[in-house]
Amino acid sequence: MLLAAMEATVVGTAMPTIVAALGGLAHYSWVFSAYLLTSTVTVPIWGKLSDLFGRRPLFQIGIAVFLLGSAACGLAQSMPQLIAARAVQGLGAGALVPLAMTIIGDIFTLAERAKMQGLFSGVWGLSSIVGPLLGGFITDQLSWRWVFYVNLPVGIAAALIIGFALVEQKREERPKIDYAGAAVLTAAVTMLLLVLGEGLSGRAAALLAVVVVLFVVFVRIELRASDPVVPFALFRNRVIAVSIVVGFLAGIAMFAAITFVPLLAQGVLGATATEAGSFLTPLMLSWVLASIVGGRLLIRVGTRPLVLTGLVLMIAGFAALAMFHHTTPRWMLVVELIFIGSGLGLTMLTLLIAAQHSVPREQLGITTSLNQFSRSIGGAIGVALLGAVLATGLAGFAANPNALVNPEARAHMPPATLASLQHALEGTLRNIFAVSAGVVVLALGVALTLPPGKVGSAHSERMVMAEMTTIDAEHEPEG
Repeated sequence: MLLAAMEATVVGTAMPTIVAALGGLAHYSWVFSAYLLTSTVTVPIWGKLSDLFGRRPLFQIGIAVFLLGSAACGLAQSMPQLIAARAVQGLGAGALVPLAMTIIGDIFTLAERAKMQGLFSGVWGLSSIVGPLLGGFITDQLSWRWVFYVNLPVGIAAALIIGFALVEQKREERPKIDYAGAAVLTAAVTMLLLVLGEGLSGRAAALLAVVVVLFVVFVRIELRASDPVVPFALFRNRVIAVSIVVGFLAGIAMFAAITFVPLLAQGVLGATATEAGSFLTPLMLSWVLASIVGGRLLIRVGTRPLVLTGLVLMIAGFAALAMFHHTTPRWMLVVELIFIGSGLGLTMLTLLIAAQHSVPREQLGITTSLNQFSRSIGGAIGVALLGAVLATGLAGFAANPNALVNPEARAHMPPATLASLQHALEGTLRNIFAVSAGVVVLALGVALTLPPGKVGSAHSERMVMAEMTTIDAEHEPEG
């Protein structure tokens, strides 16, 4: 969890400086999208394989691949190399958070799980607070390359701890692996992200047609598979269906904040990398505190009230960001990010625990992974689309937009040109945050369909058992 949280915050803080060193502001979002693409594609596969082979070996393999990608990122000499290395890093990252959360579900009961989330959120919170500051400090004082190298000792420690401490029951049965489903899902999601990177063109339309065909083929394979990668019968469970849709939409907004707030701080407000990192701290800290409070309240008040409250807070935060001006006091930006972070904390944790509680243990890995998958693919699609908005908003300028995140270039730029570029970036970012607010409004509409009742209550237990009985009956082999 420490490794995953450090990655989410350290790199986001350092990215403006990385772009200034390697060039290519137009490819800014692809450094995130490449990572999100591969980590998104592999999440359900990691989860399903952990259900089949156990959490420990899959977790350790994921960490090893992640560290290999981290080392390659630090050695990158160009933007294409960095993007390729981030893709490798993402392959391993697909195992980190979902398998960690699955292990929590394995070893704790519902009541313990809700309380223990405070401890794990504290770990996430510590790294989320230290991460942006560490990323900014390393970038300013050493080199941006060390924001990737810092993953190596943390990852090695995590792999050793899991290897020695996690004891699992030996599995005697020979698992059935849905190779065809995994391959087609990987191809479909990868092609989808490529379409988003193409923008509006004839080639993009052709690729989109291929994506549609691949998803149709994937559905047909999964419906016929004896043990599918994604068991569609799970979606008949309303809690799981809503958690996946809301997670997808909230993921778009979440990555919009993590990706573009540092750019707002450096490009519009003229902050250093360290200062830009400090702006993410209130978002992450409020996320952690809201997660702790939400975990304590979940059993008392139920899923629906907490999720709706969280989404309303997010809408308020993004709506305020959409009206942000460079003359607005900086403390207002902090307040807006606290609203967004609190909303994410209440929404994400609550939906995860509710989804885990609604399935039997043998489906815990794929359920947890689908929850993470929906959030990640939402982030990947959102960053790609919003990155296109960024590129469009900065197109047509004779001056190099990269100068906005390069202190030396800013100092030598004519004041009128600098002001024009800042104005264009500010207006584009306001549009990005306005779109994010609209996406969360859609999520609120979906969340209204959550079933009433408290998690763990007799009423909700009967609903879950009835839904899972229907699912199991539909999956019974004929004869």
